[in-house]
Amino acid sequence: MQTKIILPEDKLPKQWYNIIPDLPGPLAPVISPRTGEPVTPEELLAIFPPAILEQEMSSQRWIDIPEQVRDIYTMWRPSPMFRAHRLEKALGTPAKIYYKYEGVSPAGSHKPNSAIPQAFYNKQAGIKRLATETGAGQWGSSLSLACSLFGLECTVYMVKVSYFQKPYRKSMMQMWGATVYPSPSEMTEAGRAALAENPDSNGSLGLAISEAVEDAATHGDTNYALGSVLNHVCMHQTVIGLEAIEQMKMVGDYPDVVIACCGGGSNFAGLAFPFLADKSAGKQVRCLAVEPASCPTLTKGVYDFDYGDTAKLGPIAKMYTLGHDFMPPGIHAGGLRYHGESPLVSQLYNAGLIEARAVMQTGCFEGAILFAKTEGIVPAPESSHAVRAAIDEALLAKEEGKEKTILFNLSGHGFMDMTAYDNYLAGNLEDYEYPAEMVQESLKHLPKVKL
Repeated sequence: MQTKIILPEDKLPKQWYNIIPDLPGPLAPVISPRTGEPVTPEELLAIFPPAILEQEMSSQRWIDIPEQVRDIYTMWRPSPMFRAHRLEKALGTPAKIYYKYEGVSPAGSHKPNSAIPQAFYNKQAGIKRLATETGAGQWGSSLSLACSLFGLECTVYMVKVSYFQKPYRKSMMQMWGATVYPSPSEMTEAGRAALAENPDSNGSLGLAISEAVEDAATHGDTNYALGSVLNHVCMHQTVIGLEAIEQMKMVGDYPDVVIACCGGGSNFAGLAFPFLADKSAGKQVRCLAVEPASCPTLTKGVYDFDYGDTAKLGPIAKMYTLGHDFMPPGIHAGGLRYHGESPLVSQLYNAGLIEARAVMQTGCFEGAILFAKTEGIVPAPESSHAVRAAIDEALLAKEEGKEKTILFNLSGHGFMDMTAYDNYLAGNLEDYEYPAEMVQESLKHLPKVKL
């Protein structure tokens, strides 16, 4: 009974999978906040290099991975898949549980899968510096690493509550040469306006995005890099699912359900999208996106046009949203505290091709500790949402007396998140379900889009 399922380096994917040609209908256009019309390539070239913009809009199903990017990927890819024998035994379940472990990357999560190509394409375009946001710090760490490898400067606006909750993430970014500011900061107009309104603001991913986009748009040598949500980011992450399909073949198995946590959507997209291609070809597989009950974008949001950032600097996209001025509570899964959702994931959910579930914070930590006791790995708080859902699916299989194969994405380790575990073990974490009436209040401010 194999535990580690290791794919050899020569099986590292040579192409990314672009799900756009396989969507149920065309994507809604992206709207310019300046004109109210569909955004033009010229507007986006102010913050993105041409190659990234081409990928964002591509209708090709397969996009070649540059050889230099694949070479760097081999530092940790293909990532291992594990059979969770000890967790299965502890649960007493007939289900088989597998997990794809992305915490083996140098930055400790799945995020370098997109950071590396984004830095590569920006370097090709002659860009000197990248500006970005980060929630829990996984994306900021990953882009800092990528910029270091390609000789680029890096500026990171880190959501303030995470900046102080996770100081060692900031240290990692600085070790790789990045400059890190707590957001909202005094460095941008968007940050100064937020501080003037609320000097004690915890910040949000939407606000940090505003600061990074403003930084990039006002400096000619600087571009913006986003760690989730956008089409090209979701596509870069599909190396996870493409490898997972091959690893499942190695043990003669196939999942009944594929699970990943979901904030902006890249982690879920990375594992699930290649399996959705299988589903469209006739395979029977469920794909489940798991989000925090305190930031329930898919399960309580609306499918509508909204700004991707708080200051309304970025393009308007059709997505599931809680409203661009949504200010989430300071939960410890900082990477899931985003008001919106990937337009790709949103369209798939709206079409009923994927499922979504919201889970409570303390239940996630309870599941994470059971996982650590049985499998030995401390999950990131974000990944604990996928752990919780996988455990629940395994317990349901036990209750029903049915065999089931479960695959989830353990998208990062929690070694930089021990403050969160300290607070849980001390009984200081509380569950918080974002009230529906507050969601409705935030949704009153959606932009009016006429097509």
